[in-house]
Amino acid sequence: MPVSPASAGAMAFAGSPIDRADNIRVDPAALGNLMNWRARVLNLDGLLPEFDDDGRLLWHTLADVQPDAELVFLGMLDDRAHFAPVPTEGASGPAMPRAWQVMQMLRPEELAIYGGARSLIDWHARHRFCANCGAATKLVKGGWQRNCDACSAQHFPRTDPVTIMLVEHEDKLLLGRQPRFPPRMYSALAGFVEPGETIEEAVAREVHEEAGVRVRDVRYIASQPWPFPSQLMIGCTSVADDPEITIDRTELDDARWFTRAELEDARAAGPDGNELLIFPQKFAIAHHLVTWWLDK
Repeated sequence: MPVSPASAGAMAFAGSPIDRADNIRVDPAALGNLMNWRARVLNLDGLLPEFDDDGRLLWHTLADVQPDAELVFLGMLDDRAHFAPVPTEGASGPAMPRAWQVMQMLRPEELAIYGGARSLIDWHARHRFCANCGAATKLVKGGWQRNCDACSAQHFPRTDPVTIMLVEHEDKLLLGRQPRFPPRMYSALAGFVEPGETIEEAVAREVHEEAGVRVRDVRYIASQPWPFPSQLMIGCTSVADDPEITIDRTELDDARWFTRAELEDARAAGPDGNELLIFPQKFAIAHHLVTWWLDK
């Protein structure tokens, strides 16, 4: 039996220990009763978390928060309500190199808590005004909704689906590199699911658009929440009959087929890779997908 990516190692940003407690978020009185001295508020520097030397998130109490701060109810943990503050200066977000450092320093369960919080507060910072009429909106349901009193529109945190896919041909995998990637770093091809298409159609379209390769037999493998800003990475595998590549240079710097031996060697070489390839990083679903393919 093939080993699933989920069992090959912890998927970054998944597995949060927090109980989202929907029954509380829809009950203003119950939520208000939990906003006491025991409640915890996530320490943030903009959109980046503060944490200790052991990779554990740091938390404030409500006494440390400005009275007019917008707080998102993350849920319950250890019988205490946990919140995250919405940034007051917008949501520009940190540079990705700094975010990558954070991802590697936090414990897996702490990273999952932070990922969920980041997605929510980033959405709130970007949606203070109604997309329907332009009036100011207000936070309701503990931060899992914003309402517009002017036109009665309701707005909900969004998650954007993204396909990320392996393409296999004669025991080789097709990987590509984007212009922003460091030298020698390749990963699985990926792209947003567009309106009016299935996951399978999105996989086929994106692979053909980016690499000029036609694929079939698309299968779902695993998924990963990705809070930059708020995506669901839908990991799939597919098969190509014709290996000829035509690269869309507006999307990719390069794309090529890698043999099983080349991928195994890059994995064994560690985070810095070998002279040919840097294996996808452990916090990315591409790492789990390629690992699954090598180990199946």
